[in-house]
Amino acid sequence: MMTLFGIGFAAPWLLLGLVALPILWLLLRAVPPAPVKRMFPGVALLLGLNDDEQQTDTTPWWLLLLRTLAVAALITGFAGPVLNPNQDTGGDGPLLIVADGSWASARDWTRREDRIQTLLTEAAREGREVALVSLTDPDVEPQFLSADVWLTRLAGLSPQPWAPVADQGWIEDLPDRYETYWLSDGIARMDRAEVLARFQSAGTLTVFENPSPVLALAPARFEDGAIVVRAVRNRTDVAQGISVNAVGLDPAGIERVLAAVDLEFDGDASEAETALSLPAELRNRITRFEIAGQRSAGAVSLTDDTLKRREIALIAGGTDREGLELLSPLHYLERALIPTADMIDGTLEDILLANPDVIVLADVATLSGLEAEQMETWVEDGGLLLRFAGPRVAASDVSRGVEDPLMPVRLRAGGRSVGGAMSWGEPKGLAPFAADTPFAGLPVPSDVTVSSQVMAEPDPTLSDRVIAELADGTPLVTRKQVGAGQVVLFHVTANAEWSTLPLSGLFVQMLERLAVSTQSARPEAEDLAGTIWAPDVVLSAFGVPEDAGTRAGVAGEIIAQGQVGPELPAGLYAGEDRRLAVNVVDDDTVLERTAWPEGVAVEGLGVTAEQPLKGLLLSAAMGMLMIDILASIWLSGRLFGPRATAGLAIVGLALALTGEVQAQSEADMRAIDATSEAVLAHVVTGDSTVDELAYAGLRGLSDTLFQRTSIEPSEPISVNLETDELAFYPFLYWPVTPNQPTPSAEAYAKLNRYLRTGGMILFDTRDADTARFGASSPNGRKLQSLASPLDIPAIEPIPSDHVLTRAFYLLQDFPGRHASRDVWVEAAPPDAEQIEGMPFRNLNDGVTPVVIGGNDWAAAWAVDRFGAPMVPIGRGFAGERQREIAKRFGVNLIMHVLTGNYKSDQVHVPALLDRLGQ
Repeated sequence: MMTLFGIGFAAPWLLLGLVALPILWLLLRAVPPAPVKRMFPGVALLLGLNDDEQQTDTTPWWLLLLRTLAVAALITGFAGPVLNPNQDTGGDGPLLIVADGSWASARDWTRREDRIQTLLTEAAREGREVALVSLTDPDVEPQFLSADVWLTRLAGLSPQPWAPVADQGWIEDLPDRYETYWLSDGIARMDRAEVLARFQSAGTLTVFENPSPVLALAPARFEDGAIVVRAVRNRTDVAQGISVNAVGLDPAGIERVLAAVDLEFDGDASEAETALSLPAELRNRITRFEIAGQRSAGAVSLTDDTLKRREIALIAGGTDREGLELLSPLHYLERALIPTADMIDGTLEDILLANPDVIVLADVATLSGLEAEQMETWVEDGGLLLRFAGPRVAASDVSRGVEDPLMPVRLRAGGRSVGGAMSWGEPKGLAPFAADTPFAGLPVPSDVTVSSQVMAEPDPTLSDRVIAELADGTPLVTRKQVGAGQVVLFHVTANAEWSTLPLSGLFVQMLERLAVSTQSARPEAEDLAGTIWAPDVVLSAFGVPEDAGTRAGVAGEIIAQGQVGPELPAGLYAGEDRRLAVNVVDDDTVLERTAWPEGVAVEGLGVTAEQPLKGLLLSAAMGMLMIDILASIWLSGRLFGPRATAGLAIVGLALALTGEVQAQSEADMRAIDATSEAVLAHVVTGDSTVDELAYAGLRGLSDTLFQRTSIEPSEPISVNLETDELAFYPFLYWPVTPNQPTPSAEAYAKLNRYLRTGGMILFDTRDADTARFGASSPNGRKLQSLASPLDIPAIEPIPSDHVLTRAFYLLQDFPGRHASRDVWVEAAPPDAEQIEGMPFRNLNDGVTPVVIGGNDWAAAWAVDRFGAPMVPIGRGFAGERQREIAKRFGVNLIMHVLTGNYKSDQVHVPALLDRLGQ
């Protein structure tokens, strides 16, 4: 490509045609304009006369100039002009493109992709072979291929949430001579000296690097009652301010910024820190800190149990009355808990409303009926009820005969004294803790003894509930699960009256193992040895938390090393009793700016895009030629008159026909898009919020189908019942709103034709079916109004053997944002009977034309353009499980639409019986 005045030309030899423009000018001047014709009868008298002197009129200069410019634009356009052309490198050998591909590269990854694409385009133009390598890839195999091949693979190149892999043995497989382009992330590393020397010895090395500082967050820590947030950077030559957001879930379960704090780097400082003081409840909701405006895993710091302090309420039985009374302090418990937990004061009713993590009842025998009911509900929702025995419990009838729901075992009347003046025996020591208990591995001090205790009634389940016992085998600590929570009973008092346990360090360790308190430091390497940690959340290189899915567990020894990499990606890891955050930056991380040797060219990442000018110049030439035509007509006097009017009418008609053809073409393209691939559609209600959520819901369902099945839907389509053809769509999602317009008669005719020819409509009232589609619900009334003109068959609640329960997943519930069980489908025929040997009736006669419910499925399916859920479902793990079941129902629904009742065929019976456990 030749460059002239900053403009490149793909076919520069065509510019020689510009030399002929002066000749063209002279030729055009010699040709007169067309004469003006006028009808005049007297001209006949002049026939046969000869004029001795003839003179030709010339074309106006401005018309000559216009024509010359038009021809010049045509010549220049066909020469292939390009504005800002990429300069050819001039190389002719192999080209190696190396990208660090680390978390620090994610902040400007789009620019790096543009730079790589530009380099590959230049190499393709020069016919050079290219090898593209990412240093974060643990299995690098450099392959020198055509640049065009790498251009097709470029979309699969992405950064990783760790630093470049230290082992770069692949450089030994490279040829002797090649040119290298290195896209650096800007962070200096000690292990790249050998690689750098090899690249320099093989040929020219050019580095592309973003000069702006790399920012990262160190793990937050709790210190002096506040959260200390620390940031680091790789440049120390300029003062800089940043904002750090604390992100977590609000009480409604929606992720949002809970707090923000500003940090200031001094001109010569590589780190900055500040303290953030927050209430305990708000602090415990924080899941991560992130630098505002930065998009990398280093700019995100996940939090774990090291930062979170649990909220604990202490309640003890009163000494002067039988009711409940909050005692402060309970000396030994408070000494054990205050350093690592936040205490909550108040009445039991207020405490339950505050929803603490743990409630401790010290020698509390009885609760009122309402208190017991509220306490049981709190435990079932995931609370930990920790109870201690004492004289009041020993003297009461609690859990006698019949096990109390808030006691882990049945208790014997009275107590047991095993040491003291009124006893023949000696105080008993503790037995070693069993390996399957939460106290496994804790050393038992010899000076910890028990003199009195309440005794557990022997029971077939007692052995499963004992997690600590005395040397003689009597239970010391018992536990049972209640819903998502648990109840734990220490069979001794919380003070030193019945045992020396509260006086020992073992007491604090046992509370920590029960997750009553939280350790303020990460576990040591010896504590992690032999453990397996399941990844719960992993960070992408762009700093986006993602569900770990089915990733394998990580050995504690690998976590102890703290080296983030392919075996240990940054994320949140769950153990038996706590969670650990692994971040790409730790407390010891220091970021330094790269210092390249002399002779290495360093350029920025900016790429000025090539701008082809061919289309613009050809369009300008055609425009000037059109002006030339009009000017010639004007000079000849034919621009006005009857013929001109007729011509304008013809042009107007042509434009109108063009618009109609274009509209028809758009309709045809919509039909092609709807029929070339599977497409999910929703009915436009007129409510923009509902319509946008419906579209996002079908987008999420389409993504789920693409990932889990052989169905690969394209983008969803919004359907207007009045103007759009419905036959293209096998499935319509119709969210019901109280104010949506009633379809016209023509629309109802299309809907009935759609239902009779195999289409399915999912009516969703989005109200959890609170009125069972009755007149008391606005959405229910609207559904009745909308559905009355439709040819809908008899319906019934979905039976347990309907094909929707097994079309792809085995399901018995069909939740969305709501979890109502009432979903209605076409009623089975009266003669449908269960065939012997089959777990379901023979319903192999087609697809139900309608499914009616109110669970707001679109909200549960909805994802944004990045694939993140848009609407919170429930709370915690239970909510995500509900979302997963909603996705599975959507998969079953679409599989049923596309495949019918094939799962009712006999051929599927053995597999279904096996999965059903029959």
